[in-house]
Amino acid sequence: MANKSVIKNVNEHVGESVVIGCWVNNKRSSGKIQFLQLRDGTGYIQGVVVKSEVPEEVWDAVKSLTQESSLYVTGIIREEPRSQSGFEMTVTGIEVLHLTENYPITPKEHGVDFLMDHRHLWLRASKQRAVLVIRAEIIRAIQQFFNESGFTKVDPPILTPTSAEGTTNLFHTKYFDEDAYLTQSGQLYMEAAAMALGRVYSFGPTFRAEKSKTRRHLIEFWMIEPEMAFTDHEESLKVQEEFISFVVQSVLKNCRAELEAVGRDISKLENIKAPFPRITYDDAIKFLNDKGFEDIAWGDDFGAPHETAIAEAYDKPVFITHYPASFKAFYMKPDPNRPEVVLCADMIAPEGYGEIIGGSQRIDDPALLEERYKEHNLSMDSYKWYMDLRTYGSVPHSGFGLGLERTVAWICGLDHVRETIPFPRTLYRLYP
Repeated sequence: MANKSVIKNVNEHVGESVVIGCWVNNKRSSGKIQFLQLRDGTGYIQGVVVKSEVPEEVWDAVKSLTQESSLYVTGIIREEPRSQSGFEMTVTGIEVLHLTENYPITPKEHGVDFLMDHRHLWLRASKQRAVLVIRAEIIRAIQQFFNESGFTKVDPPILTPTSAEGTTNLFHTKYFDEDAYLTQSGQLYMEAAAMALGRVYSFGPTFRAEKSKTRRHLIEFWMIEPEMAFTDHEESLKVQEEFISFVVQSVLKNCRAELEAVGRDISKLENIKAPFPRITYDDAIKFLNDKGFEDIAWGDDFGAPHETAIAEAYDKPVFITHYPASFKAFYMKPDPNRPEVVLCADMIAPEGYGEIIGGSQRIDDPALLEERYKEHNLSMDSYKWYMDLRTYGSVPHSGFGLGLERTVAWICGLDHVRETIPFPRTLYRLYP
């Protein structure tokens, strides 16, 4: 009797008869032989059906199969060097579970809006499957890096009473009879946790109430936010570049087939190893002006074209450091030698993917933080608990946040960040 298997493990069953539950990814016929491209979520395999070697009812059942029909297929596994997986199945029998009719995503070109409206089905495509496998590996590598580096995972709240960044771009709701907001960042809570545990990180959903359909932006996305007590700006930068290097090299090691499936130029990832280049905000402005950008001057924040131009000068992620305090968050520590700029950095990914990490050393002086509260019109009552972190045992501390989806888009070489998430509610209707 044939044993059940999955496509990923067929190498363990060469010469044996197995049963695999799967879907028909594609089908073609060559006279008295039919070729089934089968998938089961773990991988792909070709099933070969020879008319003279199977009962007539099996042959007829195979002929009836359509794209995305589901079935149990029985067959003998054999090595096939010409196959991408190195294996093939000689089909001896099938049990049809469901015949699909008029599957909407056919092997023709479809527009992005159409595919996003059918995201629940588009996930089944080989490229989309590969993206989600790579995403899962990135998540695994992130957790491994922080676990092995002495960080403790702490989960901040998703409903918060205030903004982490002091902005108004928040989703408002009611928490019984009080105002509440979907979290913009877990950072402030991570600072509190760092004062208890030393090195901490969070990994959870964050939200931006900004309507956007650019290739880089999402309204709901996942953030990884480490905070480190007794850590200055320079030490934080070293952690960041070691972190990104570890994640990229883990994907190269464990997902090479998936990178090839998404068409990634792997050579562009092989060089992603610490240390990374650095450029100050001052030098970045001069660089852009020298390149002919007349739309930016000192004191302006960078847009996508500016970040892309800077990134194109390097083959690794690049840090842009020491931004003006005027447009950065209230909690960032000023440079003691030049207080109009802050001890911060944005890590810009190569190839036009923009900022993937933003981080800074945090203000640890309670008097200076109180000044910032006043400058940014922040409620002393709402942020009293945050001041307590400076009032009771303040220490130098730093942290950063990495956007998962933009990082996945960069590593995969995708055109659109929405391809990195299973169900992007930012583009099409919410399901009931």
